[in-house]
Amino acid sequence: MTTTDTADDCAGLLWSAVRAGDEHTATDAVLEAFARGVAAEVLLLDVIAPVQRRVGAEWAANRLTVAEEHAATAINERVIAALTRALPRLEPHLGRIAVACVDGEWHALPARLLAEVLRLRGFRVDYLGAQVPTPHLITHLHRTGPDAAALSGSLATRLPVAHATITACQAAGVPVLVGGSAFGPDGRYARLLGADLWAPDARTAADHLAAGPLPLPRNGHQPIDDLPHLGDQEYTMVSRTSRLLVKALYTGLEDLLPVMRDYTEAQRRHTAEDLAHIVDFLATALYTDDRGMFTGFITWTAGVLRARGVPAAFLVPALDLLAAELRDFPRARGLITAARTDLLQVPGTGDHHAQSHDADPGTAT
Repeated sequence: MTTTDTADDCAGLLWSAVRAGDEHTATDAVLEAFARGVAAEVLLLDVIAPVQRRVGAEWAANRLTVAEEHAATAINERVIAALTRALPRLEPHLGRIAVACVDGEWHALPARLLAEVLRLRGFRVDYLGAQVPTPHLITHLHRTGPDAAALSGSLATRLPVAHATITACQAAGVPVLVGGSAFGPDGRYARLLGADLWAPDARTAADHLAAGPLPLPRNGHQPIDDLPHLGDQEYTMVSRTSRLLVKALYTGLEDLLPVMRDYTEAQRRHTAEDLAHIVDFLATALYTDDRGMFTGFITWTAGVLRARGVPAAFLVPALDLLAAELRDFPRARGLITAARTDLLQVPGTGDHHAQSHDADPGTAT
C-alpha cells in the first residue's frame, strides 16, 4: 500500500470518527498513519484539512447541525494537537512568522494548520489563534520583530477589519501574507486590500515564505489609497446605521408577512440575525465595490435555507425594503437590484406569500 493510499484510508477513517463524535478513534487513525510513514505535513493538509472542509460542506447541506459541526471541529483541533505532540522537537532554522486570525474571525483551524506546517518547515512560529485584536497584534509585532505576519480570514464581512490590520502591520514594517476564503478563491480581495502576498492554501503559503523573505512594505500607505470609491461614504453610512436598518427591515417584513407576528422568540432572533448578515454583506460589498460578493451571498443564503426546508421567499421583500431605506445610495441600490435579479432565478423565492406559518427563516448563517 502506498503512502497516498494510507493517507486516503486515514481520511476516510477520520471522517467516520469525526462524524460519530469519536475523538479517540479519530486520534488513533491519524497517529497510526503517522507511525506507518505518512508525513506529518501530508496528514495535516491532505487528511485533516479536507475532512474539515467536508464538515463545513455537510453543515451547509443540512446534514450536520451547528452542534455537530462545532464538535467535529473541536475533534480535529485535538487531533492536530496529538499529532504535533508525537513529532520530534525541531529547532527552527528559518525566519520568524506571526500567524493570527483577523479580529472577529473565530475559524482558527486554517491558521493552526499553517502554523504547524511552518514549524515543520523550520520556521519559528508565533501562533496567536482566533480573533486577534489589531492593536494587540501590532504590539506583538513591535515586541518580536517577525519576518512576516500571516493573517487568516474565513468571513468576508471581516474584510474591512482585515484591511486595517494589513495596513497597520505594514506600517510597523512587517510584510503581510493572507489566506482563507474571505480573500476570494483567486485572492482578489488580498490584492485589492494591499496585502504583500496571497496563498490559496497552507502548503503554498509555506512554499512562498520558504522561498525567501518578503519585500518590506512601502511607507506612507493608507487604506483609502487602495479603495478610492470609499469617498462616497456609502460604506460608512450603511455600516454605522446597520442596527437601524435591521430594525426597519424586520418591522417592514412584519407588515408584509403577518405570519411573522406569531413567531416564537427564537424565530424572531434568528430572523433578525439573518437580516443583520444581509446588511453586513451589503456593507462589505460596498467596501470592496464588488457586486458579486453581495449577489453570491444572497443566493447562497437562499440555497442554505432551501436545504433546511425553510422558505426563502422573505429574502425578496427584504431586499425591496432595504432598497427603499437606501434610496439615496446609488451604489447600494445597484448591488441590491443585482442581487434581487439573481435571487429570482432561485426556486421558491419569487412569491413571498408562500412563507409557511411554521417556517423559521433564521437558520442560514
